[in-house]
Amino acid sequence: MTVPRGLLDGPIYLDYNATTPIDPAVTESMLPYLTAEFGNPSSTHHYGRESRIALDHARDQVAALLGTSAERIVFTGSGSEADNLAIRGTVLASGVGRPHVITQPTEHPAVLQACEALRRWHNAEVTFLPVDSDGLVDPADLAAAITPHTVLASVMAANNETGALQPIDELARVSREYGVVFHTDAAQAIGKIPFDATELDLVTVVGHKIYAPKGIGALCIWPGVPLEPLVYGGGQEHGLRAGTENVALAAALGAAAELAATDLATGGHDRIRALRDRLHHLLATALPGRVHLNGPETARLPNTLNISIDGVAGHELLAATPQIAASTGSACHSGHHQPSPVLTAMGMDAGRGLGALRLSLGRWTTTEDVDLAAHHIVAATI
Repeated sequence: MTVPRGLLDGPIYLDYNATTPIDPAVTESMLPYLTAEFGNPSSTHHYGRESRIALDHARDQVAALLGTSAERIVFTGSGSEADNLAIRGTVLASGVGRPHVITQPTEHPAVLQACEALRRWHNAEVTFLPVDSDGLVDPADLAAAITPHTVLASVMAANNETGALQPIDELARVSREYGVVFHTDAAQAIGKIPFDATELDLVTVVGHKIYAPKGIGALCIWPGVPLEPLVYGGGQEHGLRAGTENVALAAALGAAAELAATDLATGGHDRIRALRDRLHHLLATALPGRVHLNGPETARLPNTLNISIDGVAGHELLAATPQIAASTGSACHSGHHQPSPVLTAMGMDAGRGLGALRLSLGRWTTTEDVDLAAHHIVAATI
């Protein structure tokens, strides 16, 4: 497995939840459509046909990863765009005078801001379901929140900070029982765990979370779910996303999806889980009683370790360990650090929230990386 050039000489990369390096095989898949195969996929001549074939193949590859059919896949320019198409598109197509949307507070800002815009500009009512100390939504709370005006529920599949896995199948079942469209932002889940979109109404896919470039995503749409487009024009992408398709990026997403399917089938996620647990064990053993896991112990992504270490703030720890590229969930405003809204919603006190450190592993993480990272973190905290 070829290591991307960017990882060869830099710090140990443990920020795969923020973005993934482009897999060299994915880069290779793009090249023909940046050079010789430049045609517009809507053109009927030779050049257009070759681009159309590539676009259709990419759609097949993404659909296969999701366990669904290609006609459900609409390519977008990002995960944020896919979220907005799902949320705004559903609400505006509903025709309800004062539509009601349900979500929860640990969502990605693309979801939260889309809901806020609907409240501000379209008189929508927005309900935020509570989460427990692990950051999980109770399906019973969703059922209780649904009203005759509810048109959409949106709950992410996996949290980007803690890796918490929401009970998506149960939430979708509740929504279906009440005739409510269900959307899940699955940016962090797809490619990291087996994921089946067969019974889901709307699913957001993000390229740069699965080793494809930034600037490409997709929305998987259940047939018959009415959506108002964000971009009007020539009718591309089933009339839901106008603009000449970026064939090179679509091909990259397709190739990345196929690689992810192979990786899952051969147990790649189990390898990463073992490395994640090794890292946790090394830190907990070297710093007894000081390391606290944030989020569920088991119901989380296999690559994600979010911890707080007593006596040190996450941003200070990262500043003291330049040998590691990782992240915190805290926000810095004018030099003043604030705890992550995700951890705050989980009921975590400010001290532990400010201490949070997210270590997310990926395709090229090795045992040596984990051991060295643990060494540097321990050295900076004692």
